[in-house]
Amino acid sequence: MKASKIAYKPVGLALGAVSGMLAGAVFKQAWKMLGHDEDAPDATDEDRTGTEVLLAAMLQGAIFAGVKAAVDRAGAATTRRLTGTWPG
Repeated sequence: MKASKIAYKPVGLALGAVSGMLAGAVFKQAWKMLGHDEDAPDATDEDRTGTEVLLAAMLQGAIFAGVKAAVDRAGAATTRRLTGTWPG
C-alpha cells in the first residue's frame, strides 16, 4: 500500500463522519420540504405506510451516497492540491 494511501486514512475517516452528519441534515430538510412529518419513518414504524417507509429509505440512501461522494472527491482533490499525490 502506498504511503499516501496510509497517510490519507485518518483524513478519509474524518471526512466520512462529516459527510454522514451533513447527509443527515440534508435528508431532514428534504423530508420536511416534501411536507411530511418532522421525523422520517423507521422501517418498523407501525403508524406509517409501507410506501412512505420505502420512499424515505430510498431518499435517504440517495442523499447519503451523493453527499459522501461529493465530500470524498473534494477531500481527494484537496489532498492532491496540497501534496501533489492522489490518495486513492
